[in-house]
Amino acid sequence: MGTPEFALPVLEQLSANYQVVGVVTQPDRPAGRGRKLLPSPVKELALAEGIPIFQPEKLRRMEAVERLRAWLPDLIVVAAYGQILPPSVLELPRYGCINVHASLLPRWRGASPIQAAILAGDAVTGITLMKMDEGLDTGPILAQQPVDIGPEETAGELSARLARVGGQLLLETLPDYLAGRLTPTPQPDSGITIARRFRKQASALDWSKPAADLARRVRAFSPTPGAYTTWNGAHLKVLRARPLAQDTADRPPGSVFLEQRVPAVVTGEGALVLMQVQMAGKRPMSGEQFARGRRDFIGSVLGS
Repeated sequence: MGTPEFALPVLEQLSANYQVVGVVTQPDRPAGRGRKLLPSPVKELALAEGIPIFQPEKLRRMEAVERLRAWLPDLIVVAAYGQILPPSVLELPRYGCINVHASLLPRWRGASPIQAAILAGDAVTGITLMKMDEGLDTGPILAQQPVDIGPEETAGELSARLARVGGQLLLETLPDYLAGRLTPTPQPDSGITIARRFRKQASALDWSKPAADLARRVRAFSPTPGAYTTWNGAHLKVLRARPLAQDTADRPPGSVFLEQRVPAVVTGEGALVLMQVQMAGKRPMSGEQFARGRRDFIGSVLGS
């Protein structure tokens, strides 16, 4: 069970080493300017591999459970599926359900562990293989693999690295688990944090905040939905940025100035250098290119 690109290495490892009786993924969703229905990355891979696909709108419905039961699965592996599994599904396979989760549980249980780790300034995250129960990522742990977070790494880049680690860790762990040589370990009671699903408004840049905080926000929401501000009433995404320790007390937050040919923005503490930006409906470009083509950008004041 999985939906986004994060789940692809997991499905690749499973299909190469085990019999995958079926794939469950989210229904096709409208995307792009034409709002055309597009399949999930997991569906595209399953089609290429010739694996049966099931896309229930609601997994809790009895007809969905019966469809899964007909596959007679020994084990269900979940990686960023996007729906909560009801008890009727958790109890189906004899080996239970294993979740490939992108954090070192119990830190960052929930829907957005990668973004939450970057926003919090964590230096390390990782992958946890967890036997699922009815709670929110509360099940016992089968294996964990720490992964360092790069100082300028975006959520997209970190997600791709974690996905590869998750696929490999699953492949290494499953033989012992299926043979009964590995006993799941309960999660500790301390160190629990929750990474709730972020609304789009969370990616807005508040220029009264410190530059270091804003730089983490840019990284956490890159490439999607993209940290953003407004300029001349238009939506402006900030795709890459770095904090600059500079005294800017003489200018109001949001003021744009030039820092070695690259635009920078005054913040509540220091400045944020805009390395890559994107106007709505336009292609991404470097901050230097953007400022060179829009002479009124330098000296303007950005909104949020």
